[in-house]
Amino acid sequence: MRWSRANSGLAVKARRLRSRFGIAAPRLTVRTHVPWHWRAASVIIITAASLALAGWIYDAGRTIAGFKSSAMDTLKSRLSEQEAELKQLRASVSSTSARLQIEQAAQAQFKKHAAELEEENIRLKEELAVFENMAQGRGVEGSLAISRLRVEPAGENGYGYAMLVTRQQSRKDSEFRGQLQFLLNIQQAGRSAMITLPAPGDQQEAARYQVAFRNFHRLAGRFRIPEGAQLISVEARLVHDGSVKATQRITL
Repeated sequence: MRWSRANSGLAVKARRLRSRFGIAAPRLTVRTHVPWHWRAASVIIITAASLALAGWIYDAGRTIAGFKSSAMDTLKSRLSEQEAELKQLRASVSSTSARLQIEQAAQAQFKKHAAELEEENIRLKEELAVFENMAQGRGVEGSLAISRLRVEPAGENGYGYAMLVTRQQSRKDSEFRGQLQFLLNIQQAGRSAMITLPAPGDQQEAARYQVAFRNFHRLAGRFRIPEGAQLISVEARLVHDGSVKATQRITL
């Protein structure tokens, strides 16, 4: 008994020794002793370096931010200038377009006026030729003539007419009194028809076509045709006592 107890106690002590000096023994750390003032100095240096780095980063950030702000201000300024220039260009284009429209309208009006003057010039030349013939006594004394007959559309189913009627000088120098008459050739529903104006027996309408002049006279007025009809030709007549004294016919 005593021997066994002694052996067990030795075994325990042996295990303790192996645990201190064997593979399983705890690691031993060897540290160099640094004085406290050196450690304090290192802490101060590291702290100062950190503060300097933070200040530099802050200044760099402000510089970069200022550059970006300046660049944005420059871009905004250029954008504003370009928008103002674009507005001026648009206003200029609008003004130019308005002037162009005015010039085009004026040019169209000028062409229309020139065409009217040219037509008037031709009409005057023809009338002058008629008057010269009258002055030279050409033709039968007291004879009548119709010239410059024109018929143009004037509204729905309406037409306007104009003509010059002349009478060769007469020794009696009397006045012609008669009636203007139209013979209209129309086409309606695929069929041709003739219309006489004024209509026979219509005294009220006949009064509108009475004519009285001495040597020459310009006649102008309007007439209507049935709805849906197409005017093909017009023949104008000067009638006296039921007899046709002068006539002129045109085709539209």
